[in-house]
Amino acid sequence: MKKLVVLISGNGSNLQSILDACADGRINGSVAAVFSNKATAFGLTRARAAGVPAHALAASDFPDRDAFDRQLMQEIDAFAPDLVVLAGYMRILSSAFVAHYQDRLLNIHPSLLPKYPGLHTHRQALANGDDEHGTSVHFVTDELDGGPVVLQAKVPVFADDSEEAITARVQHQEHAIYPLVINWFVEGRLAMREGKAWLDNQPLPPQGYAHD
Repeated sequence: MKKLVVLISGNGSNLQSILDACADGRINGSVAAVFSNKATAFGLTRARAAGVPAHALAASDFPDRDAFDRQLMQEIDAFAPDLVVLAGYMRILSSAFVAHYQDRLLNIHPSLLPKYPGLHTHRQALANGDDEHGTSVHFVTDELDGGPVVLQAKVPVFADDSEEAITARVQHQEHAIYPLVINWFVEGRLAMREGKAWLDNQPLPPQGYAHD
């Protein structure tokens, strides 16, 4: 059975969806460990409740980003993961970290990439009057939120929406598509080759798998 290591910074709702999917067989794998850059992250509580080792590293304990990431890599590698999953992990990764886990590092981002990389995506969608928003699962590269997209889910944006309403709508979709993509990877259907995401030995288009 393939092993996952999940990185979080906060509440861990996507982590919970992954834990649940592993428990009920929708992901043919298991979460070997969870790491956070914040000791107070509720996601660590979720991990411990599921019997998963949970660890926190504080950036203040390290002289720079590279030193932090070197220690994180060492601790992750102790669990020998097949896939490293970013689930609301809010630190920018060093090039060395990305290279170390090349082709086996996934992230979920709350926008329809390449639109709105970075932070405050829901706020930007509202400010720009978008009638459509969503979320993207993608492989991680050195470009911030710029790796090849595997799968996107779209949600409508209504005139009277708040950030909170959009967040809830997007997270509902995230909790559905992230476990699906992770399972594609652990079952050997998904890979990154030649800078592209491949599913069932076919290169995916820039927006990922056309599920609709």
